[in-house]
Amino acid sequence: MKLAFTIAPGRGETNLLLAQIADHLATQGAKVVGTVQIDTDRDDGHKCDMDVKVLPEGRIIRISQDLGRASRGCRLDMDALETAVADIEVALDQGADLLLVNKFGKHEAEGRGFRAVIAEALGRDIPVLVGVNKLNRDAFISFCDGLAEELPADNAAIEAWLSSTLKLDASVG
Repeated sequence: MKLAFTIAPGRGETNLLLAQIADHLATQGAKVVGTVQIDTDRDDGHKCDMDVKVLPEGRIIRISQDLGRASRGCRLDMDALETAVADIEVALDQGADLLLVNKFGKHEAEGRGFRAVIAEALGRDIPVLVGVNKLNRDAFISFCDGLAEELPADNAAIEAWLSSTLKLDASVG
């Protein structure tokens, strides 16, 4: 099983790292299927907007809801996230060198989201790289039965894993 995950320390850093890796792998000719997250700051004082870019096609899906200034609950638009999941399921059927999932978050920890897609990719012997947030690390470890390799959130470590896993020139600029 070729499964790895990374957790970057700062807000949004995992998103940036995985987007950079996806872009570089695409330039190397790798077929990367999955999602990268794009956060857009807002001028109105609200939390950022969250979008996912569906790979490899590049469709952008807004996964956050604007619940108003006083809201404190989860802003994730679960229907939008499930739309992204469905797009990835279709893309996997067309073949992939790597499944990249921007985040194993609360939705996945609760048994939904990208869990089935990750399992499907692994069942097809497609390597999987996942961004995990600290709050859901234990749920991810449980989900993968402790079989995932934790990679430091730096290009060199991820490059080495990708290079040995994908057999491509995976060095990220």
